[in-house]
Amino acid sequence: MRWHAGLVDRPEIGISFAPELRLFVASPRREGRTTVRTDGASTLGHVVESLGVPLTEVGALLVGGRPVPDAHVPADGDEVAVHGVTRPQQLAGPPRFLLDIHLGTLTRRLRLLGIDAAYENPDVGDAALAARSAAEQRVMLTRDRGLLRRRELWAGGYVYSHRPAEQLRDVLSRFAPPIVPWSRCTSCNGLLHHATKASLHGRLRDGTEHSYDVFAECADCGQVYWRGAHHASLNAVVEAALHEFGPSSANNPSTSLM
Repeated sequence: MRWHAGLVDRPEIGISFAPELRLFVASPRREGRTTVRTDGASTLGHVVESLGVPLTEVGALLVGGRPVPDAHVPADGDEVAVHGVTRPQQLAGPPRFLLDIHLGTLTRRLRLLGIDAAYENPDVGDAALAARSAAEQRVMLTRDRGLLRRRELWAGGYVYSHRPAEQLRDVLSRFAPPIVPWSRCTSCNGLLHHATKASLHGRLRDGTEHSYDVFAECADCGQVYWRGAHHASLNAVVEAALHEFGPSSANNPSTSLM
């Protein structure tokens, strides 16, 4: 123990963050190793979060090169290395997601790829979002760092970019969800099934009914889909995702739904 002015000095540790985590840390601590004084009782996980990094974004924690849990209480002189999550991140079962109100475009693109992506309206607070994540075992996707620090979350992921295309690539790279294009409703997340023109008679405008032959319908909300004016742009999103993260569309029979 070191004593100073009648008080026990707080332990001092050295800590360094992986490059991808430095955006969470205050600028004076972003480059290389920094020193931190702890209270001697807080866990390493608490120390890391107090410096701004959500634990959802943390992979291995090393003290002196040795892996430790986030419950480890650092001692004076510890040298800590904080790594980012390993990609693809392993979860218990196929990834299912919950997105907050600021990620509407990403939600629709995930659903376009057949990925289970629930979405909440603006009236739902952080506590309700965290509770739903836990109850339904969904990965909470958000750009809200405070939300990712809620202990109730089943799992979470920070969405690093403001751009929907980059957001989608980030999620697909990190969680590697199965891609089954054109199988979910982009409006409500329900599953689509083939629909015949006869079964939809009276629900389609004359121009649509006469111009198209292939239809799909949402089993939950009844939304009807066909290869309309926006199909080319949507198909470009699908093809790009399949090219980088999934099987070729030629070998994927699920793409024939639409």
